[in-house]
Amino acid sequence: MSRVAVGGTFNPLHDGHKALLTRAHQLSSGGELLIGITSNEMAGKKYHEVEDWEIRKQAVMAFMQDTFGTSPLTVKLDDPFGPTVNEDFDYLVVSPETEPTAHLINTRRAEQGKQPINIELVEYVLADDGRPISSTRVLLGEIDIHGNLLQH
Repeated sequence: MSRVAVGGTFNPLHDGHKALLTRAHQLSSGGELLIGITSNEMAGKKYHEVEDWEIRKQAVMAFMQDTFGTSPLTVKLDDPFGPTVNEDFDYLVVSPETEPTAHLINTRRAEQGKQPINIELVEYVLADDGRPISSTRVLLGEIDIHGNLLQH
């Protein structure tokens, strides 16, 4: 029984996010999955408008319920680390974008004499043009949430 953490802004929820959440669910199989969703304040530092935290949480929970029949624990992230620095987890599921933060978490854990968390890297899901699906690209109207190119 593994304890797994994954975090993100999840706005809008796209196929790259779904790959992260799917891997986190697989690793937690029967254990505990904690999904950290960035707070409105922290998400406000992004380059684009972000939906309210509650709306983003509902989208993530609907995906988890509809796809896996589970309702994982969610927490609001006011910093990039959430509970991962102080609490023990077996896996931290990350994208290439968030992998550096995972290493920073393990550095902070080591400073406290804690065991490192296994980092599970989920590669980017690519759009039809071979570039990563990202919230920014979706919001700019380049691609849809599945990575299909949109006509301009």
